[in-house]
Amino acid sequence: MTAGRWFEQGLRQAEVARRLGVSRPTASRWYAAWRSQGRQGLRGAGRAGRTPRLDAIARQRVAAALLKGARAWGLATELWTLQRVAEVIWKTCRVRHSPAQVWRILGQLGWSRQRPARQAKERDEKAIAHWVRSRWPQVKKGLAPERLAGFPGRIGLFATPAHSGHVGATGLYTSDP
Repeated sequence: MTAGRWFEQGLRQAEVARRLGVSRPTASRWYAAWRSQGRQGLRGAGRAGRTPRLDAIARQRVAAALLKGARAWGLATELWTLQRVAEVIWKTCRVRHSPAQVWRILGQLGWSRQRPARQAKERDEKAIAHWVRSRWPQVKKGLAPERLAGFPGRIGLFATPAHSGHVGATGLYTSDP
């Protein structure tokens, strides 16, 4: 209905499309329907597809349940997985969803994939710093290009993102070109 009001005010189709976030062909179809049938031509046929099993209120309940944290639901860690979220949805709303649908619901709630920074508990920053200062220069010096001459076909042992890919001799495997 907003598009019809804007068409009546004289806004161009392109501007209506931009404001509503639709394509120009869609705005053109709306304009043609509005010209031939008025605002009545812009009334939709209703919701396309199946009605969601979680309405807005249920999604808010799920969001509140997730914000309590995974431990509040009896889980050993605070890490949320799709399976864990599906269980919370089941417990709060009595609705089962596939992992793909759980992912869509999380997107609707504004949640995104987070990757925890993984470091060994035994990590010793002082030992790492010492190795980088004392041993790494020797290792790095040992990787000089002239020392790699005995390895034909090598790109290098430390490929940069721009040159990432094969690191090794070509033709070792029958599938190599």
